[in-house]
Amino acid sequence: MKHTYKAIQAIAPGQLAMVDLPLLEPPPGHVRIRVEACGVCHSDSWTVDGTFLPGIAYPRVPGHEVVGRIDALGEATQPWQIGQRVGVGFLGGHCGICRHCRRGDTISCEAREITGISVDGGYAEVMIAKSNALASIPHELQSVDAAPLLCAGLTTFNALRNAKARSGELVAIQGVGGLGHLAIQYAAHMGFRVAAISRGMDKQALALQLGAHYYVDSAAQDVAAELQRLGGAKAILATAAVNQSMAALTGGLAPRGELLIAGLGGSEAMAVDALPLVRGSRSIVGSLTGDPIDSEDTLDFSVLQGIHAMSETYPLERAGDAYRRMKRNEARFRVVLVTGQ
Repeated sequence: MKHTYKAIQAIAPGQLAMVDLPLLEPPPGHVRIRVEACGVCHSDSWTVDGTFLPGIAYPRVPGHEVVGRIDALGEATQPWQIGQRVGVGFLGGHCGICRHCRRGDTISCEAREITGISVDGGYAEVMIAKSNALASIPHELQSVDAAPLLCAGLTTFNALRNAKARSGELVAIQGVGGLGHLAIQYAAHMGFRVAAISRGMDKQALALQLGAHYYVDSAAQDVAAELQRLGGAKAILATAAVNQSMAALTGGLAPRGELLIAGLGGSEAMAVDALPLVRGSRSIVGSLTGDPIDSEDTLDFSVLQGIHAMSETYPLERAGDAYRRMKRNEARFRVVLVTGQ
């Protein structure tokens, strides 16, 4: 048995290197996973480019859309078993004892770990993970298909199912990209009237194919006015990471509608006119991923409704190429590293 494994480490801002790391036994409350696939997410830039605040302790293995099989168990890891296929998302485990955990709000855990940021992630052949961070992977999903659903899928699925909108009401998806192409599918299968918003007409056919009922070209149309023409959106899910583009969407909300923010728009402030918010009892809501059980709900719903991420695959040793392609927005639409196991 090999006593080392291959991993891609961020060794300094902007620098990735393949290294050999020692194969360790998992400590209590943890499992060891033989990674089969790991998605490359825009949030990986917090690690690779060193933009996470308060900072990154290098070296660090990025990656938080991880799928693989358990090959070793630490103590107190029930109900997980060796050989079981599991996934790990952005939240790498909670403490279980802080005030938020005790109220059941584990994603707000005061000591939560973040996969690929505070602990090593899945750009590797092997990963150690906290057992309370694991999600079971349905047998109907291949690992490469399940991986993007653990972040991009979960983020959009949870935002939509927790929204105030009800079946038959208008829901708009801003952006037809890594998050948006999944959000359109989820929204359509949840029974909403779906308006897809993107710049230019090149994604219209795809958006309609994915389940959108309407398409709004933000380069040629007044998005807010168009949504109001359709009756006003009960929810708008913003996935494109430009703060002012997201702020402009509030004018398209119906009374008591919600702007759901899932895409992170950089450091610039979001300037929002308070008057329409107050007059229409409208709101702006942030949506942060979800718990492992939410991941399982996302995966199960995706299997039930035949929802798939559009992905490109790269071998682990080409992680640098895969990351750069993602950062340049050249992928259509997700990038997944595979280990060949």
